[in-house]
Amino acid sequence: MLTNGISLRIKSIDTVRGLIMVIMALDHVRDYFHITAFSADPLDPATTNPALFFTRWITHFCAPSFMLLSGISAYLSGQNKTTADTSSFLLKRGLWLILVEITFMTFAFSFDVTFKTIFLAVLWALGTSMLVLGLFVRFFSPKAILISGLVLIFGHNLFDLVKAAPGSGLDIFLGIFMTGAGRFVPRGDGGNIAFLYVILPWAGIMMSGYGLGMIYNRAFPEQKRRKILLQSGVAAIVLFLVLRFVNYYGDQSLWSPQSEGMRTFLSFMNASKYPPSLIFTLITLGPILILLAFTEHTDNALTRFFTVYGKVPFFYFMLHFYLIHLLTMIAVLSSGYTWAQATAPDLFFKFRPNDFGYSLGIVYVIWISIVLALYYPCRWFGNYRERNKKWWLSYL
Repeated sequence: MLTNGISLRIKSIDTVRGLIMVIMALDHVRDYFHITAFSADPLDPATTNPALFFTRWITHFCAPSFMLLSGISAYLSGQNKTTADTSSFLLKRGLWLILVEITFMTFAFSFDVTFKTIFLAVLWALGTSMLVLGLFVRFFSPKAILISGLVLIFGHNLFDLVKAAPGSGLDIFLGIFMTGAGRFVPRGDGGNIAFLYVILPWAGIMMSGYGLGMIYNRAFPEQKRRKILLQSGVAAIVLFLVLRFVNYYGDQSLWSPQSEGMRTFLSFMNASKYPPSLIFTLITLGPILILLAFTEHTDNALTRFFTVYGKVPFFYFMLHFYLIHLLTMIAVLSSGYTWAQATAPDLFFKFRPNDFGYSLGIVYVIWISIVLALYYPCRWFGNYRERNKKWWLSYL
C-alpha cells in the first residue's frame, strides 16, 4: 500500500487499486454479516451455490493485486531516492505495517481487549514482503529482483512435495514462509499467533511488481508498455488454463469432477489462496495486468470514483474494517443478543455469534452502503495529503 506521485499517464495504478479495494470490502462484510460465513465454506463446490462462490472468489483478486501494485509503487517512488533511501523506507514501512497488524488490525478483527489471538494477515503479508523487497533493493538490480520474484511465484509449489514431521523446525519454517495454509502457534501465555499469510510466495508477487515498475519509467514507450501488460496478462490466463487442465502442478488442491457440470466448473476455478498457488496467482494477476493496460488513459466518473479509494489505501483499509465491525456489534446487540452472548469466550470474533447473519442480498446492500459512506472521508484525506507533504503521511 505504498503511495507515490503517480502522474496522469499512469493513473491506472490508483484506479485499479481503488477498484480492488472496493471489492475487498465485500468479502469482509460477508465475513461479519452473512449467515453461513462461519458455518460453511463458500468455495466448496459440493455445497456452495454460484452466487456465494463468486462473491468470495472475486475478492481473490485483492491481495495479489495489492502486492503487485505496491511493488510497482515502490519502484516509482524510488526514482526520486537513492537505493539506500528506498531500501530504508521499505524496511521501516514494512516494520510499521507489521506493528499495525499486531495492534490495530488484530483488535479490528476481534474486538478482543485481551488479544487472545494475534492475527497476521494482509498487513503482515505486505509488511514482510516489504522487508524482503527492502533487502533485495539494497543489493540487486530491478531486473534481478523481477527474476527472483518470478522464481518464487513459479517454483514455490515445489515445496508442497516436502514432507516435514509435524511440529518440527522444518514444518514450522515451511508453514510460516512457504506452504502454510493458516497456522496457529501458541504464545506461551494461553494465547495464539495466527499466521494466516505465508511470507515468500507473497513477497515474490511484490518483487515481480517492483521489476515490472521498469516499464513505467517516463522514457519507456507507452505503446510498448501497454503491449507488454496485455501480452503478459493473456499469457498468464492461458497458462492458468493449461496447468489447471493438466491438474498436476501449480496448486495444492486438484480440481475434480462433481455431481453437476456447474459444480465441476467451480472446482476448476477454486485455486488455493492459502498459500497463494501458482495457479491462483496466474488467474488473479492475469486480468489485473490486462486491466492496467486498458485503463491507462481512461478518465470517466467511474474511474474517478475508484481513484478516490486507490489514493488512500491504508486509510481506507483501516477505516472500513473498524466500521464493519462496529456495525456488526450494533446489529448483533439490536437483534436480541445479550452482551455476554455477544462477547462469549469461545467466539473467534467478539460481537459475531456463529448463528448471526443475513442473506447474501442484505450483505450486498450493507457492502454498498459502507463503500459509499467512506467516499467523502477518503476524498478529504486524499486532498489533505496532497496539500501537506509531511513525512509521516507517507506511512498512512
